[in-house]
Amino acid sequence: MPALLVRWIILTVSVMLAGVVIHGFQVNNVFKAFLAAVVLSLLNAILRPVLILLTLPINVLTLGLFVLVINAFLLWLTSVILPGAFRIDGLWPLFLASLLISVLSGLLNWLVKKESRK
Repeated sequence: MPALLVRWIILTVSVMLAGVVIHGFQVNNVFKAFLAAVVLSLLNAILRPVLILLTLPINVLTLGLFVLVINAFLLWLTSVILPGAFRIDGLWPLFLASLLISVLSGLLNWLVKKESRK
C-alpha cells in the first residue's frame, strides 16, 4: 500500500479515536474523518512550516510548546474548510483533540515504520 495512503488511514484512525475519547469533539462518520485527515495532512505539509517559522520567537520562548497551539489552529482550520466533518464544542476540546491526534498519529506512524523495516 502506498505510504501516503497508510499515513492518511493512520490520521483517520487518530481523528476517530479523538472523537471517541474527547468529550466535546465529535466526528460524524468515517468518510468525513478520512476527508478531514487528507485536508489536515495537506495543511500540515503546506501551512505548518510557515506558521512555525513565523512564530519562531514565541516558540523558542515557550521551548516548543507553542507548536501545540499551531496544531490546534490547523485542526480548527480543517473544521472550517470541511464544515460538518466534526464538531468542536470549545477551546479545550479542540486543544485536547489536537494533542491526542498528534500523539496517536506520531505513535502509529512510528510503529508502521518500525514494522516495515523488518
